[in-house]
Amino acid sequence: MKAYIKAISYYLPEEIYTNQNLVEHFPEWSVDKIAEKVGIDERRIAAEDETAGSMAEKAALNLFQEWNIDPSEIDFVMLCTQSPDYFLPTTACVIQHNLNIPTNSGAIDFNLGCSGYVYGLALAKGLIVAGVAKNILLLTAETYTKHINPKDKGNKTIFGDAAAATLVSTKGLAEIKEFVLGTDGKGAENLMVKTGGMKYKDKMNLVAEDENGAEKHSDYLYMNGSKIFNFTQSNVPKLAQQTLEKNNLEKSDIDLFVFHQANKYMMEFLRKKMKIEEERFYYYMNKVGNTVSSTIPIALYEAMKEDKTEGKKIMLAGFGVGYSWAGTVLEY
Repeated sequence: MKAYIKAISYYLPEEIYTNQNLVEHFPEWSVDKIAEKVGIDERRIAAEDETAGSMAEKAALNLFQEWNIDPSEIDFVMLCTQSPDYFLPTTACVIQHNLNIPTNSGAIDFNLGCSGYVYGLALAKGLIVAGVAKNILLLTAETYTKHINPKDKGNKTIFGDAAAATLVSTKGLAEIKEFVLGTDGKGAENLMVKTGGMKYKDKMNLVAEDENGAEKHSDYLYMNGSKIFNFTQSNVPKLAQQTLEKNNLEKSDIDLFVFHQANKYMMEFLRKKMKIEEERFYYYMNKVGNTVSSTIPIALYEAMKEDKTEGKKIMLAGFGVGYSWAGTVLEY
């Protein structure tokens, strides 16, 4: 049994936060400097009453309409998010009901960040190969901006909110090939929201400086940029090579590389280190920012619109919070 991506769509919140908006709050920066360094001109911000669940539903509705998909065909719902609507019940269960997906469908949430889409494809493929499901609605949705300290110009520059919906099925546009997955929890504290879970349920209001002089606030999203960069430049080239080997391919066999859209500086560093030509390395972040688990499906959707996928082999690579990383190849 093989598994395929059959359809992709996505949803963006209405509010746009531009580089000009950033400069108004942080006048020491310039619009050109921001765009040049991170490759992002604007990002979307979830409304106060928008959640990962509500955005995922809108992405799914876009998928159903755009690709003429009947919700009754779905037999499993998977939601990747680190900002679920509730501790319990599972947000995917609520989505199943709201979208009129049959009650004999499975529904789960799983908590992953920037590697989450590729992990989700691995889980979905496993369900199909095992004969558990035939049409899996894989949703990615995140509202990281709700975790960001208003004074944190670094994270406000990078992250945007979004949701994406992918139908993984027994037939479709692109066959999902073999996977490489990895985890190294020693880096957990380098990208973290410390409070709000069961270990530190209540806000602590602790503020410290990390070794780079950046503010480390217990109750907001903290990212140690230098350590995340070091993790990425060390692990992602190895991930790409292992993914090629797992699929019995050479780098020259890959027509397009679609990596997690972290920021332009990091992606350009990886592209040059891995000696990948610009025309084979896909970017799509300038209008959306780093949307965490949705960056890869959004980029895939846009690459399809630009006719860059038909008949091609595409490598996907997700990496980040956890630390975690995942790679696979799609064959369109």
